[in-house]
Amino acid sequence: MNTKFKSNNNVVHSCKYHIVWCPKYRRKVLVGDVELRLEELIVSICAERQAEIIKMEIMPDHVHLLVEVDPQYGVHKLIKAIKGHTSRILRQEFKHLTTKLPTLWTNSYFAATVGGAPLSAIKQYIESQKTSQRR
Repeated sequence: MNTKFKSNNNVVHSCKYHIVWCPKYRRKVLVGDVELRLEELIVSICAERQAEIIKMEIMPDHVHLLVEVDPQYGVHKLIKAIKGHTSRILRQEFKHLTTKLPTLWTNSYFAATVGGAPLSAIKQYIESQKTSQRR
């Protein structure tokens, strides 16, 4: 396996996570301009925190993110930053998100390290989410 390692001043690492989270009540609100703006925001937040997005798919009722995160920063901090920032901005910019939902995101999320499965298989799975949901 051809694993590329990243490093900061203290740690050499390869920490890739498959993360999934949903809007409150699994409402299908992540569409159109909301979807496009959410993608922009996630890219920006990850760049600010030196988290590398490997793959991202935004479905109408959930988000898949395959991301590499510095273990000293931590996946929990990254998700908290993404969910907090995107909720605030999206609810300011898209007023319908404030009338349909008490908060944009649920408190929970799914996170799994992707060391066991080949990265290509995880990428393919995430890419296939768009097409499998359209049936």
